[in-house]
Amino acid sequence: MAIIPRQAKRPTGLWVKMTAVTILGLCFIFVWTVFSSSSSSVSFQRESFEDISEPVSSSSSNVQKQTPKSEKRVEVEKDHKFHKSDEKKVDGSSSNSSSMRPHKKEVAREKKRVHKKDDNKENVNQGSLEKEEEGEKELEDKEEGLDHESEVDLDSDVVGGDDSAESVDEDSEISEELKKTKKGKVKGPLFESNVNYRWKMCNTRSKHNYIPCIDIEVGGGKVQYRHTERSCPRMPFTCMVPLPLEGYDSPVPWPESKMKILYKNVAHPKLAAYIKKHRWLVDSGEYLTFPQNQSEFLGGIQHYLESIEEMVPDIEWGKNIRVVLDIGCTDSSFAAALFDKDVLTLSLGLKDDLVDLAQVALERGFPTLVSPFARRRLPFPSQVFDAINCARCSIPWHSNGGKLLLEMNRILRPGGYFIMSTKHDSIEEEEAMTALTASICWNVLAHKSDDVGEVGVRIYQKPEGNDIYELRRKKIPPICKENENPDAVWHVPIKTCLHTIPIGIEKHGAEWPEEWPKRLETYPDWMNNKEKLIADTNHWNAIVNKSYLNGMGINWTSIRNVMDMKSIYGGLAAALSKHNVWVMNVVPVHAPDTLPIIFERGFFGVYHDWCESFGTYPRTYDLLHADHLFSRLKNRCKQPVSIVVEMDRILRPGGLTIIRDKVEILNALEEILRSMQWEIRMTFYQEKEGILCAQKTLWRP
Repeated sequence: MAIIPRQAKRPTGLWVKMTAVTILGLCFIFVWTVFSSSSSSVSFQRESFEDISEPVSSSSSNVQKQTPKSEKRVEVEKDHKFHKSDEKKVDGSSSNSSSMRPHKKEVAREKKRVHKKDDNKENVNQGSLEKEEEGEKELEDKEEGLDHESEVDLDSDVVGGDDSAESVDEDSEISEELKKTKKGKVKGPLFESNVNYRWKMCNTRSKHNYIPCIDIEVGGGKVQYRHTERSCPRMPFTCMVPLPLEGYDSPVPWPESKMKILYKNVAHPKLAAYIKKHRWLVDSGEYLTFPQNQSEFLGGIQHYLESIEEMVPDIEWGKNIRVVLDIGCTDSSFAAALFDKDVLTLSLGLKDDLVDLAQVALERGFPTLVSPFARRRLPFPSQVFDAINCARCSIPWHSNGGKLLLEMNRILRPGGYFIMSTKHDSIEEEEAMTALTASICWNVLAHKSDDVGEVGVRIYQKPEGNDIYELRRKKIPPICKENENPDAVWHVPIKTCLHTIPIGIEKHGAEWPEEWPKRLETYPDWMNNKEKLIADTNHWNAIVNKSYLNGMGINWTSIRNVMDMKSIYGGLAAALSKHNVWVMNVVPVHAPDTLPIIFERGFFGVYHDWCESFGTYPRTYDLLHADHLFSRLKNRCKQPVSIVVEMDRILRPGGLTIIRDKVEILNALEEILRSMQWEIRMTFYQEKEGILCAQKTLWRP
């Protein structure tokens, strides 16, 4: 550039200058042409999936067949009705599956496109993501939407998370850092397609019973506390929980599991000592059995239930009372007996005795949630449980200003029942409990000393209106402030105040729901758009009946414990209500609050942030269902792969997962699941949506 001005003084300067300009122009045109074609290839997005094999005829009620002329005929398996695909090697081992995948040439072309986009620091779906972000504000204004596989979800996302305790899986490795731009912000799709995952076992004292956010290890691993409060590792755990020391076998199917379970699946040193002192469970070698006439209740569970019905005839199990919370998980006989009466009982394992009875309850096939109960609210909305039971209760309800009982008051439905049985109460404790229940205006419906069961049974009823609160001589505890949201629960401390009773049909909890089973088909008056609920019910009924029950080769006799990881109205639970399964409905904390509707319909569920571990033991669910969960999470979690690791932790070997989501999400998920040696039973893509069914194996690294 420095030569040109000096040449301008010569006579031939004009000619030289014109030549230089011409050359520069040609160079510019050449460079522009190259980058223009490159840019067009970078922005390419797949608009159709005609190269994918024809789906099974009953794979989904809303999915249509697409059979291109150039496509080869696909062999169909008679037993599972799945299409066979080529074997694909993962980490040196082959995995036989029945998935329907793109041809290998197309996969190679897609990988080339991905690498080009990475080189140009662009994202495969950046354009579609930007469109989603533009419309996100509009979606936040819409209430609970139908999350169908071919429709836009009406969930709004909130970026955030909670960090606390130290990570315990230091030995786990992931070969590449996920989803980082040069500014350090997480962008683009949920998973990268070019990450190689190398798994290691979790190095914890809990070993095969590890619950990441509850098993807190301090003092170099010498001391273990499990019942203080949820406190998750600073970084999400990405290690794999080992199998029990003596191995693991397929669980005893329902309903046989009510009477016996495989002992080695739940073996624990504390449990062995517990068995010797209690007669309601018996170690019979291979099995842990539960004698029919034996229970934690001395007079038997039937005697206990009959005593309650005699004391308060208005308690009609399975009609007036449908959803019950059982505080403290003992022998599960309470949940088992009420299940026969068409009552859904959720047991709350407090995890303060280290006996692992909650794990025993889940292995038997009874709904159980593991949750410490000390300072924070339980993960339930307000005014939802028809009754709460605390049998042989040792919880000090009157301590700390009675805040634990105030939490029970928050989640108990107005007019609901609190049933408590205690053994050999001291006079001081009884007087303190009497004063506390009077201060929150609970009515003592009955008080009886049961000589057979050697316990004292009291039944309280929560008031149905606010007038009685004004009649208190001492306004202690005080009424909560109007801006105090009773349904805000995630990592929210328990408030030592009384929430007012909802008044008016526009608020949930104001009226007692219809008797079961009318309750299932009666839609609450306080729901603004009943048409959405009706459409959601019809949608999931069609999918379950036409696809899940018959078209996916699932042996439903082996399915008992089901989790819907992103439930909206409980449509999946409603569609499966006539089958021998129960569904844990999980409403993510960043989604619209539809959990009260699920309770109103006669089911139960919890709030949860999937960036954290779920409150359950490993190997406790038979089927996990995730409908557009991952695409709705977007950039919430530090390591989104930890959600897949958590799914591996809580699913039993041989258990299944059904994932419905966007194609780019499913492609990445399939690679992750294959790296965990899961068997891909089926995949099907149509346009930008798809479905994946996978089965967990016994493989551990």
